[in-house]
Amino acid sequence: MNDLSETRQKETPRRELNLRRTNAIVPQRSVQSRALLAVIVIMSFLACLTIGAVSMIRSTAQSWASEISREITIQIKPDEKVDMEQALVTARDLALSFVGTRDGQILDREATSRLLEPWLGSGLDIDELPVPRLVIITIDENNPPDFAAMRAELQKRVPQAYLDDHRTWVDRLVSMARTTVIIGSGVLGLVFFAMVLTVIFATRGALASNRHIIEVLHFVGAESSFVAREFQKHFLIISLKGALAGAVLAALFFGLAAWWQSMSIATPESDQATALFGSFTIDWTGYVGIFITMLVIAALTTLTARLTVMRTIDEIDHIRSDPGRLDIYQA
Repeated sequence: MNDLSETRQKETPRRELNLRRTNAIVPQRSVQSRALLAVIVIMSFLACLTIGAVSMIRSTAQSWASEISREITIQIKPDEKVDMEQALVTARDLALSFVGTRDGQILDREATSRLLEPWLGSGLDIDELPVPRLVIITIDENNPPDFAAMRAELQKRVPQAYLDDHRTWVDRLVSMARTTVIIGSGVLGLVFFAMVLTVIFATRGALASNRHIIEVLHFVGAESSFVAREFQKHFLIISLKGALAGAVLAALFFGLAAWWQSMSIATPESDQATALFGSFTIDWTGYVGIFITMLVIAALTTLTARLTVMRTIDEIDHIRSDPGRLDIYQA
């Protein structure tokens, strides 16, 4: 008998725990919860993918802009009255005389031919073609020279020379980076908006399926904050799981893309992808953005669920306080 009573005493807490789980206000393993979890995983993956892509493109654009802004190019058009080799040396020496320049390099005939090979083929005779010759000048990014004064001096000394400071390309890259940020922000806004709508529908569905329980609890004295807190805990757990899964999938995607790029170096596919998108590796700011996005999704989901529950309970109170609407509701 003593053993039987001890066994019953041990089983009683388990039964109470199972009863609490069974009679929870919000079902923990419903079809709606699983569907919402899947939606949050997808939304989190898309949001984190957008954040990582924006960070990657911005980093690539900044790298390209930095590489372009380190150098300027002096083009000298061919002319029968001009000694091309002397004009190249004059242009280089004149550019190096300005403060802010570091080094100058004259592209010889062989280097110029290699630049034209993709379009005109090999075995070119530069002297037979009206091809401009180039002088590459390395500059100090932090203290660049006076390009206007340099351009004016070149026009005086070498009239056939044209100075290209690459500012047009840098401005285009900056504009591209800004456009990418704007597009990414728009995509994030749409993802968050769709997720909010999904959470609202899921919350209302959970409220509708458990409306009788909520009404009984509410009218026997349970405050709206208590019911909202139960839903808030439920959706917080779901959102954390979904946001974490989506963030991990996005991080794995970028990790696999970077690994593929490193394993396929010097292949046409990798070279084309690198030329279009740059390196698939994202810096620490990208991973911080993914982590912040995960927290925002969890907080947004929890807040949306709470506000939806509070508003629904207010609607129930208004229905109960209005006899006409109460008759319609009961009917």
